[in-house]
Amino acid sequence: MDISLTNSRTRKKEPFRPIDPENVRIYVCGPTVYDRAHLGNARPAIVFDVLFRLMREVYGADHVTYVRNFTDVDDKINARAKESGRSIGEITAETTQWYLDDMAAVGVMEPTHMPRATQYIAQMVAMISELIEKGHAYEAEGHVLFAVESYTAYGALSGRSVDDMIAGARVEVAPYKRNPMDFVLWKPSEPDLPGWESPWGRGRPGWHIECSAMAEELLWKTPLEEGRLSEAALAHPHLFDIHGGGNDLTFPHHENEIAQSCCANGVEHMAQTWLHNEMLQVEGKKMSKSLGNFFTVRDLLDGHDGLPGVPGEVIRFVMLSTHYRKPMDWTAEKAREAEATLRKWRAMVDGVEVGAVPEGVLKAVADDLNTAGAIAELHKLAGAGDAAALKAGAGLLGLLTPELGDWSAVSVDLTALADRLAGARRAAMESKDFSEVDRLKSALLAAGVEVRMSKAGVELLPGAGFDAARLEGL
Repeated sequence: MDISLTNSRTRKKEPFRPIDPENVRIYVCGPTVYDRAHLGNARPAIVFDVLFRLMREVYGADHVTYVRNFTDVDDKINARAKESGRSIGEITAETTQWYLDDMAAVGVMEPTHMPRATQYIAQMVAMISELIEKGHAYEAEGHVLFAVESYTAYGALSGRSVDDMIAGARVEVAPYKRNPMDFVLWKPSEPDLPGWESPWGRGRPGWHIECSAMAEELLWKTPLEEGRLSEAALAHPHLFDIHGGGNDLTFPHHENEIAQSCCANGVEHMAQTWLHNEMLQVEGKKMSKSLGNFFTVRDLLDGHDGLPGVPGEVIRFVMLSTHYRKPMDWTAEKAREAEATLRKWRAMVDGVEVGAVPEGVLKAVADDLNTAGAIAELHKLAGAGDAAALKAGAGLLGLLTPELGDWSAVSVDLTALADRLAGARRAAMESKDFSEVDRLKSALLAAGVEVRMSKAGVELLPGAGFDAARLEGL
């Protein structure tokens, strides 16, 4: 299966040719763990989970290594510890587990490796030392900074000149910098802040060096030590295959990663292909606390502000209904439509043996992760009644999987309507006027609700094609 991906570095959709088909290597920037993941954080996790599933399908599960990190040393974490009075370790352990639980709830598989920055301080110190030795970094007043002027390709990923980057970014002004664009690799730590001993004194790493060090260790040095790098990979001008993240990370984070990794390792490029997903909106507006449309993944799962919870599979479906390179707009209407579709599909595939992934679905996902196109193919399969192919194709997208569970019977509370129908039936038994009973029952059936009436009472269950929106105003 030919795979094409839009490479942010070249700004072109290109055929994907792995450096080593036996060892496809992917790195994606993960969260800074100081609070709950908001809905926007879920988008890259879901997008690159589909990439992981695609590569496993095409090259084999044992031939793909996917690394997604946790940043557990950061000024935001320090501030949260100070304001809450809790320890940094307690906060990062809790929020890391929150993230894992919330991502699992939307069907995200765990990557091959999930390194924490604090586990790789030694590797960061070694990379910084190498950059100093090669003339790409310098020490100043307890800090170590990367000398941007020493790397002539700086700005190639974002397509900006250094002057443009200075004008368009909030550059930290510091007297010890040789150039305003120079960025921190290591900084001193006060006694009340996390710190590690280094050749430059007790301190902590800058943000950008973390990903460079962890990617190098897990996608280059470890496979090298284990003999899992082919001669072609050793001679290749890239360290690994794919680096991904949100497009808000392109500059300065990814730009700085490239500079560090290329200069430290003497390679032309850090990654062969760069993938960036677009940002998320809510009801057509940028997600913002000031607009009242900011919420976490857990808020959405559990329900918030009087709104019912949204199943994780529904969240995933809505996310994948928009191409990753386009802005994604979360709306309540899209969630309702997704829930109705998934209920119908789950009813179709219940008890069905999964088949091979249909060619149309696989081709769509292989065409620059066209998940919207893949979902269109799933609709065709559902319309044709091909349940086995539907189940297999949906599985490639992480939908209709056992891991997400059968939420359809428990995600909506129909108790009030059941009580209301039961009351109408009791009244009708006395008045002999069943018009209200018939009206309610017809409306429920039209909304895809299974109505069970017996001497014991009334039971309502969401059925295939259930549409909660049709119950509004009933």
